[in-house]
Amino acid sequence: MKTSLKNIFIKPIKGYQYISKMLPDNCRYHPTCSNYAKWQFDTNRVDKALVSTTMRILRCNQLFAGGIDYPVIKYKPIGKVKLSLYSIKVKYWIIQKDKNLYTVIKDYDADTPIL
Repeated sequence: MKTSLKNIFIKPIKGYQYISKMLPDNCRYHPTCSNYAKWQFDTNRVDKALVSTTMRILRCNQLFAGGIDYPVIKYKPIGKVKLSLYSIKVKYWIIQKDKNLYTVIKDYDADTPIL
């Protein structure tokens, strides 16, 4: 089984999320820092995701107000997409923020299987 570089970073995050379910919530941001990191590694290059995640974790303290902070990525649209009649599963919505900057928002039903 081939393991990509992104999976090397995502697996410990998933392990932390499993353990942190037993602890009280204490993240100052929405989405939580671990979800932010997982979304960054899913949608961004590894080096950029690592820097963004590190900066987010450093901001998660009493000196910053917290609040809603979705990941922002650089993205170049691929143009027109031809859709078929089959069901497609959307994991993330990419919403344009500036010219080449997009906000990443996870789909609510991304973890539920398609029937």
